[in-house]
Amino acid sequence: MKSLIKTDRKVAEIIKKEIARQKNGLVLIASENFASEAVLEALGSPLTNKYSEGYPGRRYYGGNQFIDQIENLAIERAKKLFLPKSQWKNWQVNVQPYSGSPANFAIYTALLQPGDKLMGMMLSHGGHLTHGHKVSFSGKFFKTVQYGVDPKTYLLNYKEILKLAKKERPKIIVCGYTAYPRKIDFKKFGQIAKEVGAILLADISHLSGLIAAKVYPSPFPYADVVMTTTHKTLRGPRGAVIFAKNKYAEAVNQAVFPGLQGGPHDNVTAAMAVAFGEALKPGFRKYAIQIIKNAKVLAQTLKENGLEIVTGGTDSHLLLIDLTGTGLSGKEAEKLLEEVNIYVNRNTIPFDPKPPFDPSGLRLGTPALTTRGMKEREMRIIGEMIAEIIFNPKSEKIKKEIKKRVWDLTRKFPLYKNF
Repeated sequence: MKSLIKTDRKVAEIIKKEIARQKNGLVLIASENFASEAVLEALGSPLTNKYSEGYPGRRYYGGNQFIDQIENLAIERAKKLFLPKSQWKNWQVNVQPYSGSPANFAIYTALLQPGDKLMGMMLSHGGHLTHGHKVSFSGKFFKTVQYGVDPKTYLLNYKEILKLAKKERPKIIVCGYTAYPRKIDFKKFGQIAKEVGAILLADISHLSGLIAAKVYPSPFPYADVVMTTTHKTLRGPRGAVIFAKNKYAEAVNQAVFPGLQGGPHDNVTAAMAVAFGEALKPGFRKYAIQIIKNAKVLAQTLKENGLEIVTGGTDSHLLLIDLTGTGLSGKEAEKLLEEVNIYVNRNTIPFDPKPPFDPSGLRLGTPALTTRGMKEREMRIIGEMIAEIIFNPKSEKIKKEIKKRVWDLTRKFPLYKNF
């Protein structure tokens, strides 16, 4: 950051502190990951200077021949990553959405009219704000129907979801979640949507890296539209991609531009292309396998050390701790762990009596630590440390010891050479 230090030392110093925080802490936030230095170079490139409203070959500005190449490459790699070549002709890909929420809004505005019914999982059970929560645009512009998990198992009950769908007849059904640790049966969702004449939207923002690596079920044989962000398990920049079957693609494209956005962020598109290229390499599958192994071991270790895990474990990259028996709220536990440089996020658990700002749970994920090279051994150590902090919240001695152990662990798995 030589130029930045000369131009604006204050900003440079704050960035340096944030880089140090990432390097010296254990990031267990399920929606976070570490993009490669190659991705970061593309993200920080002069492509940010270009305006390119429109789509490849149909721009509203001149000088876009190389931007077209970048966007077409990102589209091609996205198809390679998620679809067999025989299916390429049936899907179109839009890599321009700025992030997941605008991408979902684009899909809704393309395929729904104000007041149409949208069916998604309630936020407190693992869904996303944009899946129909009342404070979100999705709950304000559309009639929303919310399904949840079974009150005994905390698992999806597909019979009940079908029953609700038959009663409400939504135009879009959303599956794919932000805090549901078990496998989603996309085939069953496809059957439900077909039975009630609904469009099936799979929001795989959390799962896309696992799906690309073929270590988690794919929604593509059953969904009509698939949306994903490009960070999280995909390990790319902060952006989003919409895959739409040909029947819906033109409406979705028009909703993105000119409906909701102006010029795409071409530096982000380039960084996406780099991340997709990385995910197409054989090593990415090994990485995704390790993410799930790490999550399972972490969940088991936490259970063995006295913490309750929602659904008893995980099939993916994330897990939920139920803190109701510990005497701590999610907010309190999050703060305690942050004091020793372990970063998690407070999260609602199903049927949580507490509000989302201070809920009864913690959400943990393993993508970022797996990127650093940590494996099962480290997950056991980390699980033990988390439990020790939660069950000894007032012990300054334990906090000091664990902070030192966190420091030692991060030294063994360094992050970024050139930052």
